[in-house]
Amino acid sequence: MKKKLSEEEIDKIVAEQADDDSVWEEPIHVRKTKPTSLSVPSELAARAAFLARLHREAGIEGWLMRIIRERIEIEEVAFVEAKRDMAAKGST
Repeated sequence: MKKKLSEEEIDKIVAEQADDDSVWEEPIHVRKTKPTSLSVPSELAARAAFLARLHREAGIEGWLMRIIRERIEIEEVAFVEAKRDMAAKGST
């Protein structure tokens, strides 16, 4: 079992190894994704704007982002659970 290092211990190790290229992995390059536009029917947008005001959001965009993020997290959990259940049924 590995000992959990403190932040100070990690900082010390990093500082000691900073100039030694052999201890570092290859750099990872990450591309920033471009924002995507989404068209919403006016009736749905009006309903969303009303609910955003009820939830005291400054704007509809922030409220929609929160709702979408929450829904995606729910769907991801459900997917993982369904996948696990199918794997368990397949192994019996």
